[in-house]
Amino acid sequence: MVLVVLLEVVAVAVVCFLVGAVNPATLLARALGRDLTASGSGNPGATNAGRVLGRKWGVLVLLLDVAKAYLPTVLVLRTMGTVPALVAGLAVVLGHVFSPFLRGRGGKGVACALGAILAVVPLVGLVAVLVFAVAVSLTKYIGEASVVVTVVLVVIGVLGMVGLAPVQGLVGGWLVLLALLVLSRHRRNVVAWWGRVRRG
Repeated sequence: MVLVVLLEVVAVAVVCFLVGAVNPATLLARALGRDLTASGSGNPGATNAGRVLGRKWGVLVLLLDVAKAYLPTVLVLRTMGTVPALVAGLAVVLGHVFSPFLRGRGGKGVACALGAILAVVPLVGLVAVLVFAVAVSLTKYIGEASVVVTVVLVVIGVLGMVGLAPVQGLVGGWLVLLALLVLSRHRRNVVAWWGRVRRG
């Protein structure tokens, strides 16, 4: 019985990783005769899609990235439970970030992570959206706002792990993992932000 459950979770992880690896930004850009990896920041994500293809396409990519994480994660949550859903959400984000269809290059994972979080802990997802909106209005930079959100998610996750936030300990650890994964993809934004802070 345990072996069957383990195999089911592994299957979920593989399928969700492959779902995450499908990159809407790249597919839309190719359909429009553009190459995101050779334009703008070179990142195959919603922000660069908006920059290169136009705002409406960027918004569409954002929604698709959120949906491709939200839908499989919430489906697994409702049919298999919380732990498999955590695996599913993390797998989708990993597939998005390290897409084998893009030779290991992928997006930065912000929208995908948001979709997974909205599926498992909707309230935390809504808090993340609010924090992001405020951070964008203050910093004027999407990348730096993304960094702010990941830091907030780490704090919420750690507090949940020690019982000081309304999320289960395991879910708190999952939030920390997602946040650190996304943060690792924003190293340049962290460096650029720190440079601006030092210059005053």
